[in-house]
Amino acid sequence: MGNKVNLVYIDENGKLIEDADFTAVGFNGIQVEIADASWIDLPAGADILAMPGRLPLGYDEAAEEISAIEGVTAVAAILPMGFTRALTPAYEVERFQELPLFGYTAVGAANGKLKVAAIKTDEELKWNPVYYNTSDLPRLIHEKQSRFPGNRILKQLAKCALEYHCLTAQNMFYGRWEAGIPVSPVCNADCLGCISWQAAECCPSPQSRIDFIPTVDEVADLAVRHLEEAPEGIVSFGQGCEGEPSLQRELLVQSLRAIRDRTRKGTVNINTNAGYFEAIRDLVDAGLDSIRVSLFSAVPEHYRWYHRPRGYSLETVRQSLAYAAEHGVMTALNLLYFPGFTNQPAETEALYELVDTTGVKQVQLRNLNLDPEKLAERVTDDEIVSVADWLAAFKENFPDVLIGNYTIARSKTE
Repeated sequence: MGNKVNLVYIDENGKLIEDADFTAVGFNGIQVEIADASWIDLPAGADILAMPGRLPLGYDEAAEEISAIEGVTAVAAILPMGFTRALTPAYEVERFQELPLFGYTAVGAANGKLKVAAIKTDEELKWNPVYYNTSDLPRLIHEKQSRFPGNRILKQLAKCALEYHCLTAQNMFYGRWEAGIPVSPVCNADCLGCISWQAAECCPSPQSRIDFIPTVDEVADLAVRHLEEAPEGIVSFGQGCEGEPSLQRELLVQSLRAIRDRTRKGTVNINTNAGYFEAIRDLVDAGLDSIRVSLFSAVPEHYRWYHRPRGYSLETVRQSLAYAAEHGVMTALNLLYFPGFTNQPAETEALYELVDTTGVKQVQLRNLNLDPEKLAERVTDDEIVSVADWLAAFKENFPDVLIGNYTIARSKTE
């Protein structure tokens, strides 16, 4: 029984309990999976959250049945970058209240050590928590703002770095790797899991959106300095604190040209829904290096349900991806992965077709930030493979498509 992963929950006193009378379980859609040796140690940088109003499910080996434990509260793990969840927490709704926008992952414990149902899908060296939120961050922010006095983007990034602990915001001040440059306060979609804009009656957004449109100089000055000085430097438009960057079409085209007039170093990337084809086309023509397109589903009905696009469709997204790939841009999907949904047969088939016909070069996996109850009606009773088997099958079908979690610097792909 040394490999047994026990159930954990929060008791009535708010204490995290490891209950050896029950084995931890998780959901793969509506399939219940019992914890086994594939569960890994809780990664550094992960958090444990309560799931109010939800009773934990556990497997009683003696009775050979799965039971809800009364009087306690289910818990979930929130994973850092580089890890993809394999199961969502198994629970029974006692009283419904919508949960905040996080990527809830099944969690258990073995001999006092927390375990999670997750798979390491990328090297976390650059995104290891030890490299962030360091004691000198406030000083670095002050120094950067002194170098660019009055730059409103830096003011926004300082807030994101200190309040939201955004890693791409912090990288701007650390002067390394991928740094975000937000530009757009508006969006052409209304995604269910948007982390910067939610209706008042919904769960609160974990970030607030910028409320201004920067100038070309504000964008280019920061971008050039970062690309010139940062190791494996990337600047990315399309951050958690903004809407859809391509809606600032002229700003970005002019900024991109200004950047490339001053430096050829580094990678200029856009994180986008790719719904504004004309803007994507113009950015590609102006010298964009890479594009990452957020995707919940390649099935049109499910795409519309989650992204709630305004003025575009999934077909527009296909057009943007294809144009970028045809013109030598590194194209990636930001696949919003949810165990039990993304790995359904129909979803997999549609994704394969999209990747095959648009020339996608990388799939970046993201743990979808959403209350699992939101997806309850979207999960079928089809037999669903495990996330590990799904990943293996994808790699077998697309051996030349990279699987990971991060945007890749241009120097790494040349």
